[in-house]
Amino acid sequence: MSTSHLLPTYARIDIAFERGEGAWLITEQGDRYLDFGAGIAVASLGYNHPHLVKALHDQADRLWHTSNLFKIPDGERLATRLCAATFADVAFFTNSGAEALECAIKMARKYHSVSGHPERYRIITFEGAFHGRTLATIAATGNPKYLDGFGPKVEGFDQVPFADHEALKAAIGPETAAILVEPVQGEGGVRPVPAQCLRGLRELCDKHGILLIFDEVQTGVGRTGELYAYQAANVAPDIMTSAKGLGGGFPVGACLATHEAAKGMTAGTHGTTYGGNPLAMACANAVLDVVLEPAFLEHVRLMGLSLKQKLASLKDRYPRVIEDVRGSGLLMGLKMRVPNGDFAMAARAEKLIIIPAGDNVVRLLPPLIINEAEIAAAVERLDRACASFDLQAAPAQEKA
Repeated sequence: MSTSHLLPTYARIDIAFERGEGAWLITEQGDRYLDFGAGIAVASLGYNHPHLVKALHDQADRLWHTSNLFKIPDGERLATRLCAATFADVAFFTNSGAEALECAIKMARKYHSVSGHPERYRIITFEGAFHGRTLATIAATGNPKYLDGFGPKVEGFDQVPFADHEALKAAIGPETAAILVEPVQGEGGVRPVPAQCLRGLRELCDKHGILLIFDEVQTGVGRTGELYAYQAANVAPDIMTSAKGLGGGFPVGACLATHEAAKGMTAGTHGTTYGGNPLAMACANAVLDVVLEPAFLEHVRLMGLSLKQKLASLKDRYPRVIEDVRGSGLLMGLKMRVPNGDFAMAARAEKLIIIPAGDNVVRLLPPLIINEAEIAAAVERLDRACASFDLQAAPAQEKA
C-alpha cells in the first residue's frame, strides 16, 4: 500500500486523469468520463479549448510574473471588460474565490469606517451558504463542520435561516455593515434565491444604509445563462465576488465594486503577491473572449433548458430516487431520496462525474460548451444509475 505525502484533508476518489477533451476527462488507462462537475464549476470552456490554450502558451512565452508593483496591461483590460459588462466601476484580482470574499469583507467594513461609522462591521449571511475556507470565510459560512477545532470564530458575522425574511430584518442592527448572499446556493444544495427576494434585499440595504454583497464565485461567468446570475433579477449589488469559471481552470478570482463601495480601499489597505498576474489575466481575458460572444450565453440557456427538461423526465420515471430538480442554466441540482454520495458513485460507475452538495443534492455543472448529444449521453447514464437504486427500493416499497 503506497503512502501519500499530501496532507489528508481530502477524501480523494482513486481515479487520476491524464488529459481532457471538451467535456470529457480521460484516465491513464484510456477510460473516458463525461464530466458534469467541471472541476466544481471551474472548467467553463471544457478541457483543451484551443483559444484558452493558445492564450496561456503565448503569455507563458513572454512573461509570467511582475508583481503589482508595476502596471499589468492585461489586468487593466480585464478590469475594463468586467466593469463594462456589470454594475461595477473597479476590480481587484485575486487567486481564488475565498480571497475575493476576504477583499469584499474588508471593503464593506472599510466603507463604513471611512464614512464615519467604524462600529458598522458585522455582516449578515445565510444558513446553507458557502463562502470559502479561510478563517473569516468559514465564519461567514457558519457551518459547524468547517468551524470545529479552529479556535474562536472570527467575530462579525450574523447568520440567519435561508428564506426567513423576518429573521433577516430582526438581525439588522446599528453594527450591521452588509448582507452577503449567493444568488444560488451551490454547496448548500443548488437553492436559488427568487428574483423578488434579491430585489427585496436591495431595498432593505438601501433603507438601512448598508451594502449588498453577492457571492457569484460559483454562479458567475455564464454558469446560470447570464454573465452573472444577479442580472436575471435586474438588481445590482454594491460588491460582487467572482472566481471558478473566470479563468477556465487557471486560478483567478475578482472582487468587483462600485466607486462608492470601494472608496475606503486606498493604496496600502489591501494587496496580493500573485493576484492579477499576467498568466491569470491572459486566461481570464481569453475566457471572456468566448463567453461574451453574442451567441454564447444563448447556447448556455438552451442547453440548460434541455438539461432541465430531461432531468424532469428522469424524476418522473424514478420518483423513489429523485425528489426534485433545481437550478438554472447549467447549474442544476437533483434532490435525492437516496444518499447523494452513493448516487454520485453510481454515476461514476457509468463514467459520469457529478458533485455531491448539501441538502442531499447532487450538482450537475457541465462545461458551458456542452452540446445536446452530450446532455443526452449524461441523462442516459443517470438513468442507469437511477435504475440500480430503483431496483433496490422497489421491494421495500412494495413490502411497505
